Parts: sequence; structure tokens; C-alpha cells
Amino acid sequence: MFIVSIVLLVTILLFIWGKYPPDVVAILSMLTLYLTGVLDLSETLSGFSNPTVIMIAALFIIGEGLSRTGWTALAGKKFVEWAGNSVPRLLIIVTMGSSVLSGFVSNTGTVAALLPVTVSAAWNAATLPSKLLMPIAFGSNTGGLLTLTGTPPNIIASNALIESGLEGFSFFEFGLIGIPLLLIALVYFRYFGYKLLPLNQTKDRPVNIDSEMHKWIEDYSIGDNVYRFRIRSMSPLINTKIGDWNFEEDHKVTIVRLRRRRPNKLKGIPAFVEFPEPRTEMRYHDIITVKGEAKAADAMMLKYKLGVIPFEHTDTELKEELINQEVGLSQMIITPNSAFVGRKVPLGAYLDKNSIQLLGVSRDNGPLKDMEVTIRPGDAFIIRGSWNAIEDLQKEYEHVVISGSPESMAKNVDELTPRSYIALGTLVLMILLLVLKITPGAIAALVCAGLLMLTGCVPITKAYKGISWTSVVMIAAMIPMGVALQKTGVAQWAANNLVTYLGAIDPTMLLGGIFLLTTAFSQTINNSATAVLMAPIALIAATSLGVSPKPFMIVVAVSASTAFLTPVGTTTNAMVMAAGGYKFMDYVKVGGPLLLLFFIATVFLVPLIWPY
Repeated sequence: MFIVSIVLLVTILLFIWGKYPPDVVAILSMLTLYLTGVLDLSETLSGFSNPTVIMIAALFIIGEGLSRTGWTALAGKKFVEWAGNSVPRLLIIVTMGSSVLSGFVSNTGTVAALLPVTVSAAWNAATLPSKLLMPIAFGSNTGGLLTLTGTPPNIIASNALIESGLEGFSFFEFGLIGIPLLLIALVYFRYFGYKLLPLNQTKDRPVNIDSEMHKWIEDYSIGDNVYRFRIRSMSPLINTKIGDWNFEEDHKVTIVRLRRRRPNKLKGIPAFVEFPEPRTEMRYHDIITVKGEAKAADAMMLKYKLGVIPFEHTDTELKEELINQEVGLSQMIITPNSAFVGRKVPLGAYLDKNSIQLLGVSRDNGPLKDMEVTIRPGDAFIIRGSWNAIEDLQKEYEHVVISGSPESMAKNVDELTPRSYIALGTLVLMILLLVLKITPGAIAALVCAGLLMLTGCVPITKAYKGISWTSVVMIAAMIPMGVALQKTGVAQWAANNLVTYLGAIDPTMLLGGIFLLTTAFSQTINNSATAVLMAPIALIAATSLGVSPKPFMIVVAVSASTAFLTPVGTTTNAMVMAAGGYKFMDYVKVGGPLLLLFFIATVFLVPLIWPY
């Protein structure tokens, strides 16, 4: 008991200190328990085969699928549209939106999707980001209490019941307490918390795909010399290949994109050919987007009997024409040692073998109007290609600089595709499997994660990147601590003291004590680790008192998600800190009253919903 107590104390202090990553601290704790003889080998590694850990890893992939297929970006954009310029309405919508999203998507993914659009909306509504960002962070933490899979502590609490031979929680059961707490948070921020939020002046705007694309389109004059033509019935281009015609040599015109007016999925004919090649066949009624000088485009139209398609060169229409879930834009700067220096490339042509198109060039802080460019050091390009190709470009050519993160920008595209509905259907399938209890939770999550990878919603090469391995490894490595607490009697000792000093007065006093102890841990320790530590203590305390453990496990899950007092309690709190210009005391000032309200509501409501 002494060894386990010392290891636990040191582990908590290392978590609070924060010098070492939490997964490293957890692994050191796990190894110490083995090397001191407290745990044997199977007990030490038991966390890595635990269904909770496997399910949480699979849920990260499912959240990644919703992000990559446009659902989180679309939701964030809609929230802002519904709010208009009303600050109170915007506050309610972004807080509720982050809560609802985080019931199905990871809290981190929710805040990542909403942060840029919320900051942009704050400026548009004549307020400051600091008045909106803390509510979306706290809202995402609260929203995790709406469903079983909303946040890891819910799963940990439910599985602790199952492993002790009791019935776990159903998928929406957490919503019985989550919905009242969410309503409390909304009312608090609308009428009281908003006044406590600071007015922090911030200058740095986060990258927003809409504003960034519009800026590039304007600064690089990408809309200049872009035209759309329809291949008419008398055109000689019908049923020929692009390579059969010398468009670039004869007309200085490049075909940037081709749209099929008669796509056929069964025959493998896609709606768009994003990067036409010499072997790409042109068919009747196809629409081709070309880049070239006006006179050259007119000559091409007359020579090949093409029809003009009206095309407004607005930033929004150009953005819709040039990017989607698969294809994007990025900015690339050429360094003196780049292999591209000295090459002559027509605008619209491919820059390299990976189908990277050159759409615009800026030299000496001004766009080049020439339709053919000889590349020089310092030139800045706007390039178009698949998101993966753009991301790989810098790996292949070391002397180029890619501006921004193609990976994160791709997730901010709000266009829905067939894969978007596959991802949504997969989420619904997982919920049905869990609600109807057809399969164990870990199997349901693994099946759905596998479907997302097999259907291409999450590329297999990106699936593992979508998992927060720090969280997964930390949870797996902390589970042996829970085993040690029970094996050596430390959990029993803590539970006995809680029962003796609080339970003897009233079960509700014990409930309140567990809430306060858990929330104290959660302010500085990851909520998953907190839940792993407290679940066995709460379970034993309830059993010793002879009452149902369910209300106590609910309290562990709720209080583990109430890290409102510090910026280090959760990743979401840290994510909004810089963007909102928050200081440590801002969290205490705003989060303190909300934590008190949650404590009162939880201790009052939980025994009514889950009787002792």
C-alpha cells in the first residue's frame, strides 16, 4: 500500500508539473509498479488489451471521418450563419453547437472545427473572440455528457460497472444528466457568465479556409483569364483525347478542370476530372474550365465550336470551382536551391508529376500577368492539387516551403460528398449497435471505424494519424494503477474513509465528496486518467455502503469533465487560450461559478434519476 501510494502521489505531481508528456508519465508509473513487484506482467500490460482503450482509439477514427467528410466544418459554418450579427444569439448557438457536436465527435475535433469560424463571427458581430471561445471549450466538455461515447470518462465509468458484473450505461443514458447541465451552462453564459468573460484584444487571426482562399484568389489574380466552355454537338473535340490537340502550344490555353454532364458511376465515369491529362477523353456536353488570355480563349471557342458557360469571377464561385473534399489550394514559396528554379511553366499547367497545377504567381509582392512563367527564387505560387499531393510535395522537394497546413485546411472544407453520407450513416450504425446492444461497444466502434477506412472516408494512411495516441497510451498505462489500487487495498482504504466520514452522514454527502475529489484531480490531470483513478474508489465506496454504484459512477464521469478552473485541465481549454488571449485567472473567474452550479445540480439530480 505504501509503494502504490507513493507512486500515485508522484504520478499526480508529474501530471501537474507538466514537464513530461502525460503518456510518458503514465508509462513510467506502470513500469514502476511492475519493477517494485506490485503487479505481475499480465496485470502490468492489462490496459493495452482493455476494451475501453480499443473503443476510444476507434472513436478517434470515427471522429476523423466526420471531420474529413465535411460535417464538422459545415456544422460550424451553419452555426455562424444562424446567429447573424446578434452576439447573444451567437453565444448560445456556438455553445450549444459545440456541446451537440462533442456528443458524437471528439471534444478536441469539435473545438478545432469551431474555433476559426467562431473567431471570424466574433469580429463580424462587433465583439471580441474572448467573449465566445471559453464557452465553446466548456460547452464541448459538457456536451461529452450527452452520450456514452461523448467522452472517455463515460466509457471508463460504464466499463467499470460491467467488469464488476453489473449492467453498464445505455448509449443515451448520460443525457439524463447531460441535458440539464447543458441547459444550466447555456443560461449561465447567456445571463451571467458573459459579463465575466474578459475583453481581450487579440490581433492574430487563425487560418480560415474561406478567408484564406479569398485572399489568395484576390492577391494572385487567380480569377483572371479563367473561362468555362461547353463542348457542343458539332465540336471536333467530341470523343477525342486532350493529348490529340496542342492547346498549350497552339493557343497558350490550359484545361484546368473537366466536368462530365453525363457521369455514370457504374461505368466509372466521374462527375469531375479534376486534373485532366493528355489521355483524358472529351465527350459531348462536357464542360471544360480553361486558363488563358481572353483572345486565345475566344479563338479556341470559335475553332472548336464551343459554347460559353456564364462564369462570375467572384471569390466564392472561384473557390467552389477550384477546391472540394479531395482537391485544394495552397501557397508555395521557391527557395534558391529548388529544383524548380529556371523552369518555364504555363499558368494552369502541371508543376510536377503529382498533378500539381500552377494557378498564380507573385513576384516582388505583385501578381505576374504573364501566361508563361520562368521560375525564379523567391517566387510565390498558388498551387492546386489533391490535398495529399500538396502535403507530399514538400517531402519530395525539400527546397520549397508550403504555407499553412493542407491537412487541417482539408478538414475545413464544408462541401458534402457521397462519402459524407457514408460517414454519417456509419455513425448512425454505431449508435444503433450500441443502443440495441447487438455487439459490445469496442466491437461496434471497430466495425464502424473499419467501414470508414474501407470506403475511403478516412484514408488508411491517415487513420492512425487521426488517433490521439497520447490519450490512448496514457489511458492504457493508467489502467494498471487502478488494478494496483484495488489489489493492494489502497482503493478499499480510500473508500472506507469516504464511507466513514461522509457516507455515515448520508449517501448524498459521499456523492458530494466523490464529486469534489474527482473535480480537484481533473483541474490538472487528464479527465481519462482522473476517471481511471476514481472509478474503483467510487465503486468500492458504494458497495461498502450497500447502495447502488450507478449514481456514484455517473458522478465520477460528470466531475471528471468539469475542468473549468485551469487552462491545462483539458486540451480544449488550452486550444482557446491563445486565440482568446486568456490568462490563468480568467478560467477561475468564469469557470468557478459554473463548477459550483454543476456541483449543486449533480448532487441534487443524480440521486433522483439513479436512486441509491
